[in-house]
Amino acid sequence: MNNYNLFYSPYYYADIGEGHIFPIRKFELVRDVLLNEGTLLPNEIIEPKPAKIEDLLLVHTEDYINRLVSGELTAKEVRKLGLPWSQSLVRRSFHAISGTINATFKALENGISSNLAGGTHHAYPDRGEGFCVLNDVAVAIRVLQKEKLAEKFLIVDCDVHQGNGTAFIFENSPEVFTFSMHGAKNYPLFKEKSTLDIELADGTGDKEFLETLEHALPRIFLHNPDIIFYLGGADPFEKDKLGRLNLSIEGLMKRDEMVLEFAHEHETPIVTTMSGGYASDINDTVEIHCNTIRAVKKVFFGKNYRSSMTSAQTSSSSSKSS
Repeated sequence: MNNYNLFYSPYYYADIGEGHIFPIRKFELVRDVLLNEGTLLPNEIIEPKPAKIEDLLLVHTEDYINRLVSGELTAKEVRKLGLPWSQSLVRRSFHAISGTINATFKALENGISSNLAGGTHHAYPDRGEGFCVLNDVAVAIRVLQKEKLAEKFLIVDCDVHQGNGTAFIFENSPEVFTFSMHGAKNYPLFKEKSTLDIELADGTGDKEFLETLEHALPRIFLHNPDIIFYLGGADPFEKDKLGRLNLSIEGLMKRDEMVLEFAHEHETPIVTTMSGGYASDINDTVEIHCNTIRAVKKVFFGKNYRSSMTSAQTSSSSSKSS
């Protein structure tokens, strides 16, 4: 396997207002860091076209899609979504969904692919929640099923918040194993039932988190999936405003490597998506998301990239000592 493609579009940005807790600029910033440091090559990036309505309707209700597109969501629905409606938000959602769908096809072809967005696991068939307008992984799985390209699916959700929308969508679909490892007392207040939920206490750190994940991976791989979807949320980070866990940047990169190595060893195609991240300093969130792609390059291509943060710190120390 020598090919890798990552999906990104400038349309992943939407105007949600200055000061919103959702760091909408992170998608562009992650791309820029990865390109500038050489982790990504320009020819590895593909810009997706908007998702097709017929694909969205494999998961979402026609009523919701029509009202989303026309701007007729109720005030209550917009509050639950947590993002202000705009045409740019609809455009962003359609492009981000398409990024995951296309990454899925590339992963089946090459063993690995990524979307520099996605992981919108709070979206239900008839509504958006928690900054998630449409459920990208659910749509991608239904597209694969429709085209008979895979039969068994595994979702590894390591965002700090339970993937409630995804769990609900696949509650009666035994061919889809939904695994969510999340904060027990965090959003959403009322959680759905995944195939396997592991709830973590507030303040859980690197050691306990990684040991728990290490024990869980063999269990969830007994499902023998044809493809894996990995939601590498940045929000378990110790300085995340919405996280309540205590993982370091290094611990989160080890998490990424652990999941990717397991997929690689089992020769199972895997798609990575970004999911959430709300650190006080957006550069921390960007670094964590960049580390997921660095881990992809290390595990699948044997290329070891030092994090830009580590490089910057080394450079700063050198200048001070001189």
